[in-house]
Amino acid sequence: MKKQIFRIVLLTGTAISLFFVPWILVWAWILPLPNTVQEQVDEAIGHGFDGMIVYIDEAGEPPAFYTGGWKDKKTKISADPKSLFKIASISKLYVAVAITKLVNDKRLDLDKTLADYFPELDGRIEYADKIALKYMVQHRSGIPSFTNHPGFWENPPESAQACLDLILDLPANFAPDEDYEYCNTNYLLLSELIDKTVGYSHHQYIKEEILVPLGLKKTFFSLEEVNIDDVMSGYYIGHEPDLKTVDYGMLATAEDVGKFLRALNDGSVFKGDEKDIYASIYVYEHGGLVPGYQSLAEYHEDIDTVVVQFINTTDFNGYQWNLSEIVINRIVKIVKNNKSS
Repeated sequence: MKKQIFRIVLLTGTAISLFFVPWILVWAWILPLPNTVQEQVDEAIGHGFDGMIVYIDEAGEPPAFYTGGWKDKKTKISADPKSLFKIASISKLYVAVAITKLVNDKRLDLDKTLADYFPELDGRIEYADKIALKYMVQHRSGIPSFTNHPGFWENPPESAQACLDLILDLPANFAPDEDYEYCNTNYLLLSELIDKTVGYSHHQYIKEEILVPLGLKKTFFSLEEVNIDDVMSGYYIGHEPDLKTVDYGMLATAEDVGKFLRALNDGSVFKGDEKDIYASIYVYEHGGLVPGYQSLAEYHEDIDTVVVQFINTTDFNGYQWNLSEIVINRIVKIVKNNKSS
């Protein structure tokens, strides 16, 4: 499906919002902590989020679902815990697990370089002959991120190659393994490498090696695979249209993300030496952010609990993201308080 062009509307005359929005963060932080997660979700909606889904998996307890606000505010459909949501960079966890499995099977080598796997990029990406595969997984490659290219979100490229073209021949941001910088180009290249290694789409490989074994039937790779009515609407402050029909990659229910995160952290997604390999290269929780959709998936070892939070409101200045982090931290405190009481 041809990716639709989303043009972000930059607001003018934002002096008033810039003055008041930080106080929303302060207020959300200092409010007395509610007794229940549902009260916290309702409070968060009061801070200006359009809709919200929270999934909590406490070990030994049935999973719990909490919702607030709208799935679709135009048609007044309430938030539904079973809705599909665009999980954005949470998808990097699935790619990192896939890379781990191929390394364990000796089909990839973490110490081989970008130039080894993509010789055509030698001379087009600086240090290609020194960027080890593990550095790309760890965001320590120094490769510029295509999403930082001026105007990227106003007119997103329609193919992986077009995204890659945005950073070819640019200087590196740093030498390999000399620093850390979150970079979407790393995971575009890793996805392409999986395709190249297995001989078919990394989507199919992830489905066969991760989704099917874990019984995750509500995780998909594009809008083409789903009924659009099952997708939660997405809203970008200052841009009126619903962003539901813009394809940003992987979608899943909160429950499917939660089950995957549990399997990632308890090791059940792995076999053989995969658990040790993964531990050496990537993280065990993640966030995701694209226009209209922000998500956080966390595991808290001290209470053996997975928390997944979906919010369908984003903004240009990042306050909504900061607010979402405050909210999930408060939710975790509530869960801890309830466990100790």
